[in-house]
Amino acid sequence: MKRKTILSILVATFFCLALVGCNMTSEAQEKRLQIKIAEQYGLAYAPLQIMKEKQLLEKSVPGIEVSWRQLGNTAAIREAMLAGELDIGFMAIPPFLIGWDKGMDWKIACGLSSSPIGLVVNKDTIQSIRDFTKEDRIALPQPGSIQHILLSMACEKEWGDPKRLDNQLITLDHPDGMSALLARSEVSAHFTTPPYLFKELDEPGIHQILDGQAVMGEEFTFAVGVTTGKFYKEQPEVYEAFLKALEEALNFMEDNPTETVSILARAYQMDREELLNYLERSDTTFSIEVQGVMKFADFMQKYSYINRKPTHLEEVLWDRQ
Repeated sequence: MKRKTILSILVATFFCLALVGCNMTSEAQEKRLQIKIAEQYGLAYAPLQIMKEKQLLEKSVPGIEVSWRQLGNTAAIREAMLAGELDIGFMAIPPFLIGWDKGMDWKIACGLSSSPIGLVVNKDTIQSIRDFTKEDRIALPQPGSIQHILLSMACEKEWGDPKRLDNQLITLDHPDGMSALLARSEVSAHFTTPPYLFKELDEPGIHQILDGQAVMGEEFTFAVGVTTGKFYKEQPEVYEAFLKALEEALNFMEDNPTETVSILARAYQMDREELLNYLERSDTTFSIEVQGVMKFADFMQKYSYINRKPTHLEEVLWDRQ
Protein backbone atom coordinates (compact mmCIF):
# COMPACT_ATOMS: atom_id res chain seq x y z
CA MET A 1 0.00 0.00 0.00
CA LYS A 2 2.78 2.36 0.94
CA ARG A 3 4.53 1.73 -2.37
CA LYS A 4 1.28 2.35 -4.28
CA THR A 5 0.64 5.51 -2.30
CA ILE A 6 4.13 6.82 -2.95
CA LEU A 7 3.83 5.91 -6.61
CA SER A 8 0.49 7.69 -6.84
CA ILE A 9 1.96 10.80 -5.25
CA LEU A 10 4.92 10.73 -7.63
CA VAL A 11 2.65 10.32 -10.65
CA ALA A 12 0.38 13.14 -9.46
CA THR A 13 3.37 15.37 -8.82
CA PHE A 14 4.77 14.61 -12.26
CA PHE A 15 1.50 15.57 -13.97
CA CYS A 16 1.23 18.75 -11.90
CA LEU A 17 4.73 19.78 -12.90
CA ALA A 18 4.00 18.89 -16.49
CA LEU A 19 0.87 21.06 -16.43
CA VAL A 20 2.77 23.93 -14.87
CA GLY A 21 5.46 23.56 -17.51
CA CYS A 22 2.85 23.58 -20.28
CA ASN A 23 1.23 26.67 -18.81
CA MET A 24 4.59 28.43 -18.57
CA THR A 25 5.35 27.50 -22.17
CA SER A 26 1.94 28.73 -23.24
CA GLU A 27 2.39 31.98 -21.33
CA ALA A 28 5.83 32.46 -22.83
CA GLN A 29 4.44 31.93 -26.32
CA GLU A 30 1.63 34.37 -25.67
CA LYS A 31 4.12 36.92 -24.38
CA ARG A 32 6.34 36.40 -27.41
CA LEU A 33 3.45 36.80 -29.85
CA GLN A 34 2.83 40.43 -29.00
CA ILE A 35 3.83 43.69 -30.56
CA LYS A 36 3.10 47.18 -29.24
CA ILE A 37 3.38 50.03 -31.73
CA ALA A 38 3.12 53.80 -31.34
CA GLU A 39 2.46 56.36 -34.06
CA GLN A 40 2.01 60.12 -33.96
CA TYR A 41 -0.36 62.51 -35.75
CA GLY A 42 -0.52 63.18 -39.47
CA LEU A 43 -0.58 61.70 -42.97
CA ALA A 44 3.10 60.78 -42.65
CA TYR A 45 1.89 57.68 -40.78
CA ALA A 46 -0.58 56.60 -43.49
CA PRO A 47 0.98 53.15 -44.18
CA LEU A 48 0.32 52.24 -40.56
CA GLN A 49 -3.38 52.87 -41.08
CA ILE A 50 -3.28 50.34 -43.93
CA MET A 51 -1.50 47.83 -41.70
CA LYS A 52 -4.22 48.22 -39.09
CA GLU A 53 -7.17 48.13 -41.47
CA LYS A 54 -5.94 45.12 -43.47
CA GLN A 55 -4.58 43.36 -40.33
CA LEU A 56 -1.39 42.53 -42.19
CA LEU A 57 0.55 41.56 -39.07
CA GLU A 58 -2.24 39.36 -37.78
CA LYS A 59 -2.38 37.54 -41.12
CA SER A 60 1.39 37.12 -41.20
CA VAL A 61 1.65 35.84 -37.62
CA PRO A 62 -1.53 33.97 -36.61
CA GLY A 63 -2.34 34.47 -32.95
CA ILE A 64 -0.24 37.61 -32.51
CA GLU A 65 -1.67 40.38 -30.35
CA VAL A 66 -1.11 43.78 -31.94
CA SER A 67 -1.71 46.94 -29.93
CA TRP A 68 -1.55 50.49 -31.29
CA ARG A 69 -1.14 53.82 -29.52
CA GLN A 70 -1.19 57.37 -30.83
CA LEU A 71 1.07 59.71 -28.87
CA GLY A 72 1.73 63.42 -29.24
CA ASN A 73 5.52 63.45 -29.42
CA THR A 74 8.68 61.38 -29.18
CA ALA A 75 9.17 62.17 -25.50
CA ALA A 76 5.99 60.24 -24.74
CA ILE A 77 7.12 57.37 -26.98
CA ARG A 78 10.54 57.28 -25.32
CA GLU A 79 9.02 57.14 -21.83
CA ALA A 80 6.68 54.33 -22.90
CA MET A 81 9.60 52.37 -24.35
CA LEU A 82 11.63 52.82 -21.16
CA ALA A 83 8.65 51.49 -19.20
CA GLY A 84 8.44 48.42 -21.47
CA GLU A 85 5.06 49.53 -22.84
CA LEU A 86 6.16 49.79 -26.47
CA ASP A 87 8.22 47.75 -28.92
CA ILE A 88 8.20 50.03 -31.96
CA GLY A 89 7.70 53.79 -32.11
CA PHE A 90 7.50 56.04 -35.14
CA MET A 91 9.24 59.39 -34.90
CA ALA A 92 11.48 61.83 -36.74
CA ILE A 93 15.26 61.47 -36.96
CA PRO A 94 16.35 64.34 -34.63
CA PRO A 95 14.51 63.13 -31.50
CA PHE A 96 15.70 59.61 -32.24
CA LEU A 97 19.30 60.90 -32.27
CA ILE A 98 18.76 62.71 -28.97
CA GLY A 99 17.58 59.49 -27.34
CA TRP A 100 20.42 57.50 -28.88
CA ASP A 101 22.94 60.08 -27.66
CA LYS A 102 21.54 59.80 -24.14
CA GLY A 103 22.04 56.03 -24.15
CA MET A 104 18.63 54.75 -25.22
CA ASP A 105 18.93 51.14 -26.34
CA TRP A 106 17.22 51.69 -29.67
CA LYS A 107 17.99 51.88 -33.37
CA ILE A 108 16.13 52.62 -36.58
CA ALA A 109 14.37 49.62 -38.08
CA CYS A 110 12.96 51.30 -41.19
CA GLY A 111 11.94 54.48 -42.89
CA LEU A 112 8.28 55.29 -43.37
CA SER A 113 7.70 58.58 -45.16
CA SER A 114 8.96 61.87 -46.49
CA SER A 115 6.56 64.75 -46.01
CA PRO A 116 6.18 68.49 -46.49
CA ILE A 117 6.98 70.42 -43.30
CA GLY A 118 5.99 74.05 -43.13
CA LEU A 119 6.05 76.96 -40.70
CA VAL A 120 2.76 78.82 -41.08
CA VAL A 121 1.70 82.06 -39.43
CA ASN A 122 -1.55 83.92 -38.76
CA LYS A 123 -0.26 87.51 -39.03
CA ASP A 124 0.27 89.51 -42.23
CA THR A 125 3.11 91.35 -40.51
CA ILE A 126 5.17 88.15 -40.39
CA GLN A 127 6.67 87.37 -43.78
CA SER A 128 9.85 85.64 -42.60
CA ILE A 129 11.38 84.44 -39.35
CA ARG A 130 13.03 87.87 -39.05
CA ASP A 131 9.59 89.39 -38.44
CA PHE A 132 8.84 87.50 -35.22
CA THR A 133 8.63 89.77 -32.19
CA LYS A 134 9.45 88.63 -28.66
CA GLU A 135 5.69 88.31 -28.03
CA ASP A 136 5.13 85.83 -30.85
CA ARG A 137 4.93 82.14 -29.94
CA ILE A 138 5.70 79.20 -32.24
CA ALA A 139 3.91 75.89 -31.71
CA LEU A 140 5.68 72.60 -32.46
CA PRO A 141 5.57 69.07 -31.01
CA GLN A 142 8.52 69.39 -28.61
CA PRO A 143 12.04 70.78 -28.24
CA GLY A 144 14.36 68.54 -30.23
CA SER A 145 11.63 67.63 -32.71
CA ILE A 146 12.37 67.71 -36.42
CA GLN A 147 10.44 70.99 -36.60
CA HIS A 148 12.64 72.47 -33.88
CA ILE A 149 15.87 71.36 -35.56
CA LEU A 150 14.76 72.68 -38.96
CA LEU A 151 13.84 75.99 -37.36
CA SER A 152 17.27 76.02 -35.69
CA MET A 153 18.89 75.42 -39.09
CA ALA A 154 16.95 78.38 -40.50
CA CYS A 155 18.00 80.57 -37.57
CA GLU A 156 21.64 79.55 -38.04
CA LYS A 157 21.45 80.59 -41.70
CA GLU A 158 19.65 83.85 -40.91
CA TRP A 159 21.51 85.03 -37.80
CA GLY A 160 24.34 82.58 -37.19
CA ASP A 161 22.48 81.66 -33.98
CA PRO A 162 20.50 78.40 -34.14
CA LYS A 163 18.86 79.03 -30.77
CA ARG A 164 17.64 82.54 -31.54
CA LEU A 165 13.93 81.61 -31.29
CA ASP A 166 14.14 78.85 -28.66
CA ASN A 167 12.54 80.99 -25.94
CA GLN A 168 9.47 81.51 -28.13
CA LEU A 169 8.54 77.86 -28.57
CA ILE A 170 5.38 76.24 -27.22
CA THR A 171 4.99 72.45 -27.06
CA LEU A 172 1.69 71.35 -28.63
CA ASP A 173 0.76 68.26 -30.62
CA HIS A 174 -0.36 68.98 -34.18
CA PRO A 175 -4.15 69.01 -33.61
CA ASP A 176 -3.79 71.40 -30.65
CA GLY A 177 -1.24 73.48 -32.53
CA MET A 178 -3.66 73.92 -35.43
CA SER A 179 -6.47 74.88 -33.06
CA ALA A 180 -4.26 77.45 -31.35
CA LEU A 181 -3.08 78.92 -34.66
CA LEU A 182 -6.59 79.27 -36.07
CA ALA A 183 -7.88 80.74 -32.81
CA ARG A 184 -5.24 83.50 -33.15
CA SER A 185 -4.77 83.68 -29.41
CA GLU A 186 -2.01 81.54 -27.93
CA VAL A 187 0.37 81.29 -30.90
CA SER A 188 1.40 83.23 -33.99
CA ALA A 189 2.95 80.29 -35.83
CA HIS A 190 2.75 76.53 -36.14
CA PHE A 191 5.48 74.29 -37.62
CA THR A 192 3.55 71.30 -38.88
CA THR A 193 2.89 68.60 -41.49
CA PRO A 194 -0.11 67.37 -43.53
CA PRO A 195 -3.01 67.26 -43.17
CA TYR A 196 -2.73 70.07 -40.61
CA LEU A 197 -0.37 72.09 -42.82
CA PHE A 198 -2.78 72.06 -45.78
CA LYS A 199 -5.88 72.61 -43.66
CA GLU A 200 -4.28 75.68 -42.11
CA LEU A 201 -3.22 77.10 -45.47
CA ASP A 202 -6.82 76.78 -46.69
CA GLU A 203 -7.90 79.26 -44.03
CA PRO A 204 -8.04 83.01 -44.81
CA GLY A 205 -5.14 85.02 -43.42
CA ILE A 206 -2.84 82.01 -42.94
CA HIS A 207 0.36 81.76 -44.96
CA GLN A 208 3.62 79.80 -44.96
CA ILE A 209 6.99 81.46 -44.33
CA LEU A 210 9.36 78.49 -44.13
CA ASP A 211 9.69 75.18 -45.96
CA GLY A 212 11.52 72.32 -44.25
CA GLN A 213 12.86 70.85 -47.49
CA ALA A 214 14.37 74.18 -48.52
CA VAL A 215 15.97 74.62 -45.10
CA MET A 216 17.48 71.13 -45.13
CA GLY A 217 18.73 71.53 -48.70
CA GLU A 218 18.33 67.84 -49.51
CA GLU A 219 15.77 65.05 -49.27
CA PHE A 220 15.25 63.51 -45.85
CA THR A 221 13.04 60.92 -44.23
CA PHE A 222 10.41 62.50 -42.02
CA ALA A 223 9.23 59.46 -40.03
CA VAL A 224 11.26 56.37 -39.13
CA GLY A 225 10.37 53.25 -37.18
CA VAL A 226 12.52 52.78 -34.07
CA THR A 227 12.65 49.63 -31.97
CA THR A 228 14.33 48.71 -28.72
CA GLY A 229 17.30 46.39 -28.52
CA LYS A 230 15.29 44.10 -26.24
CA PHE A 231 12.56 43.62 -28.83
CA TYR A 232 15.02 43.25 -31.71
CA LYS A 233 17.07 40.60 -29.92
CA GLU A 234 14.34 38.68 -28.10
CA GLN A 235 11.63 38.63 -30.78
CA PRO A 236 13.44 38.44 -34.13
CA GLU A 237 10.56 36.60 -35.83
CA VAL A 238 8.04 39.25 -34.83
CA TYR A 239 10.48 42.03 -35.76
CA GLU A 240 10.93 40.56 -39.23
CA ALA A 241 7.19 39.97 -39.61
CA PHE A 242 6.57 43.64 -38.81
CA LEU A 243 8.95 44.81 -41.53
CA LYS A 244 7.35 42.46 -44.06
CA ALA A 245 3.89 43.70 -43.09
CA LEU A 246 5.01 47.29 -43.55
CA GLU A 247 6.36 46.47 -47.00
CA GLU A 248 3.01 44.83 -47.79
CA ALA A 249 1.23 48.00 -46.71
CA LEU A 250 3.44 50.13 -48.97
CA ASN A 251 2.83 47.78 -51.90
CA PHE A 252 -0.91 47.80 -51.21
CA MET A 253 -0.96 51.62 -51.32
CA GLU A 254 0.75 51.58 -54.71
CA ASP A 255 -1.33 48.76 -56.19
CA ASN A 256 -4.73 49.73 -54.75
CA PRO A 257 -5.00 53.53 -54.80
CA THR A 258 -8.79 53.67 -54.70
CA GLU A 259 -9.16 51.44 -51.65
CA THR A 260 -6.20 53.17 -50.03
CA VAL A 261 -7.94 56.54 -50.30
CA SER A 262 -11.13 55.05 -48.83
CA ILE A 263 -9.25 53.59 -45.85
CA LEU A 264 -7.28 56.76 -45.17
CA ALA A 265 -10.29 59.05 -45.61
CA ARG A 266 -12.02 57.14 -42.81
CA ALA A 267 -8.90 57.01 -40.64
CA TYR A 268 -8.23 60.75 -40.91
CA GLN A 269 -11.88 61.81 -41.27
CA MET A 270 -11.13 63.65 -44.47
CA ASP A 271 -12.83 64.21 -47.80
CA ARG A 272 -11.68 61.67 -50.39
CA GLU A 273 -10.78 64.22 -53.07
CA GLU A 274 -8.94 66.39 -50.59
CA LEU A 275 -6.97 63.40 -49.34
CA LEU A 276 -6.15 62.25 -52.87
CA ASN A 277 -4.73 65.68 -53.69
CA TYR A 278 -2.46 65.46 -50.66
CA LEU A 279 -1.23 61.97 -51.48
CA GLU A 280 -0.49 62.83 -55.11
CA ARG A 281 1.90 65.64 -54.21
CA SER A 282 5.47 64.96 -55.35
CA ASP A 283 6.87 65.90 -51.93
CA THR A 284 4.88 63.18 -50.16
CA THR A 285 6.45 59.73 -50.49
CA PHE A 286 6.35 56.48 -48.53
CA SER A 287 9.38 54.20 -48.36
CA ILE A 288 11.35 52.04 -45.93
CA GLU A 289 14.57 53.78 -47.04
CA VAL A 290 16.21 56.16 -44.55
CA GLN A 291 17.71 59.48 -45.67
CA GLY A 292 19.17 62.49 -43.88
CA VAL A 293 20.48 60.92 -40.67
CA MET A 294 24.08 62.06 -41.02
CA LYS A 295 23.24 65.65 -41.99
CA PHE A 296 20.95 66.02 -39.00
CA ALA A 297 23.61 64.42 -36.79
CA ASP A 298 26.34 66.77 -38.02
CA PHE A 299 24.26 69.88 -37.32
CA MET A 300 22.98 68.66 -33.97
CA GLN A 301 26.43 67.80 -32.67
CA LYS A 302 27.91 71.05 -33.92
CA TYR A 303 25.39 73.06 -31.91
CA SER A 304 25.27 70.74 -28.86
CA TYR A 305 21.82 69.25 -29.33
CA ILE A 306 23.69 65.95 -29.03
CA ASN A 307 27.15 65.21 -27.65
CA ARG A 308 28.07 62.44 -30.05
CA LYS A 309 27.05 61.41 -33.53
CA PRO A 310 27.19 58.10 -35.39
CA THR A 311 30.38 57.60 -37.35
CA HIS A 312 28.39 55.91 -40.12
CA LEU A 313 24.72 55.28 -40.85
CA GLU A 314 24.86 51.56 -40.06
CA GLU A 315 25.72 52.41 -36.44
CA VAL A 316 22.12 53.49 -35.81
CA LEU A 317 20.32 51.01 -38.09
CA TRP A 318 19.29 47.47 -37.16
CA ASP A 319 20.32 44.77 -39.61
CA ARG A 320 17.59 42.72 -41.27
CA GLN A 321 17.36 39.32 -39.58
